[in-house]
Amino acid sequence: MAGLRIALAQMNPVVGDLRGNVDRALEMYASAVDLGADLVVFGELAICGYPPEDLLLKPRFVADIDAALRRFADGIGTCPAVIGTVTGTPGALLNSAAVVCDGSVVGVYDKRDLPNYAVFDERRYFRSGDAPLELFEVAGVRVAVSICEDMWGSIGPHADLAVGGAQVIVSINGSPYHHDKDTEREEMMAGRARELGCPVVYVNQVGGQDELVFDGGSFAVDATGVLVARSPLFIEDLRVVDIEVADDSGDASLPVVQVSGAKEAPRPTVTDPIAPAIDGDAELYEALVLGTRDYCRKNGFTDVVIGLSGGIDSTLVACVAVDALGADHVHGVAMPSRYSSDHSLSDAHLLAANLEVDIRTISIEPAFSAFESMLEESFTEREAGLTQENLQSRCRGQILMALSNEFGWMVLTTGNKSELAVGYFTIYGDSVGGYAVIKDLLKTRVYDLCRYVNARDARETVPVSVIDKPPSAELRPDQRDDQSLPPYDVLDQILAGYVERDMTTDELIEAGFDPDIVRRVTRLVDIAEYKRRQAPLGVRVTRKAFGRDRRVPITNAYR
Repeated sequence: MAGLRIALAQMNPVVGDLRGNVDRALEMYASAVDLGADLVVFGELAICGYPPEDLLLKPRFVADIDAALRRFADGIGTCPAVIGTVTGTPGALLNSAAVVCDGSVVGVYDKRDLPNYAVFDERRYFRSGDAPLELFEVAGVRVAVSICEDMWGSIGPHADLAVGGAQVIVSINGSPYHHDKDTEREEMMAGRARELGCPVVYVNQVGGQDELVFDGGSFAVDATGVLVARSPLFIEDLRVVDIEVADDSGDASLPVVQVSGAKEAPRPTVTDPIAPAIDGDAELYEALVLGTRDYCRKNGFTDVVIGLSGGIDSTLVACVAVDALGADHVHGVAMPSRYSSDHSLSDAHLLAANLEVDIRTISIEPAFSAFESMLEESFTEREAGLTQENLQSRCRGQILMALSNEFGWMVLTTGNKSELAVGYFTIYGDSVGGYAVIKDLLKTRVYDLCRYVNARDARETVPVSVIDKPPSAELRPDQRDDQSLPPYDVLDQILAGYVERDMTTDELIEAGFDPDIVRRVTRLVDIAEYKRRQAPLGVRVTRKAFGRDRRVPITNAYR
């Protein structure tokens, strides 16, 4: 059996930071060379970061990507590298993989199957590649290059590459996270390897980019689909693997570009190429941490501020923030009102002590009373109700934004997907802020992750009273969420069907849900669209999140 040592360069690029991305790629390349790699593989569009979106409409940006690729090539020696970049001209751009060796781009593969669903919008920017396929001979092994979606379909260029003589297929990717997607990828590529009869090396981007999280999890499978290497999830990683390929049994039918010869020098031994897998609540939690950390870091924020109510949502956001940024960079604010219970304040302070974050108490009562006085004449002979509840929430939002303005702390909002779906939040109140950490978590999952934190820490980091008490906004006497909404275990099942699986009201009723509850919930979802459009972006962890996934018109009469 012949072999090829391939380095999986799982990099965390910053969209638009062309110099920084190239510098980081060259650092990882140098380390891979020291590990004796025959080939170093980076992710999709690693030069510019993925997804660059409308930056690609700027001709100067495209020209600068080309210059950055040349600078990357200048740093590449006799060990070749494959890296994602943009080629072509404005109006006819291609999502490409450049094969670089000895200071030059020796070949290019252009992505053919451009995804245009869910969070993907590639046909807005790129045209499909149609250049003749070719192979690249690296250290005596014929290597085929592919990009992301081109390997996902059962029919695609991968079949032609294998039939044409490829001994190993390298796939570069910018595959965003949703829960358990790493397992899907490994199973999909294992199947491809068995179909094609050759190993597959899959390299994915890692890092947060706005609401998207790229989880990494790069891996390699042999020709039988057996896993032979895996990078960890959610962290940058450089991993080398020795890929065994079938002995060359003849000439390839596809053109072959000679790239590099075999290395003769002894190489370091490869150990522990398969990183442990994580799944379930741990995986979901780490996605939230990475998304939060990178959104702050890449946008220049060192510190965050959170309204700590003593409730389950703000508790989970605080836990994630501490793991993302460190306790010294997280600031809590308790903002009691005349309706706040004693345990809410004590739970908030206990959580802050457990997490070792600073907390200050700022009562909203003076501001709320002032608003009541200001509006008293206008509201004469009208009973207090929702308006007064929303006023309290907006007082809290003003306090958080004032602290943000004064100290440069970014506000993390604390609303979950259940509340966001049905509009159970105050626009310009508890929805104000820069990033919504748990906006794609249904309420029941929020409880799951709080329990996970306690199990992971082997102590009550999250006070048990926070988990056990009935959820409440505490904006009126003895208020509970279940006075305004169905129980969350029922509500979340309906939302999962209506929002995440695109079921209609009638289909949900046919599935056995109470007709009155379904009609009420789906109506609430529909009329809250305008509020969601004005809410901050947050971490996407499901197959369909509010934001770039789900694009429902605000003005919409379909029921």
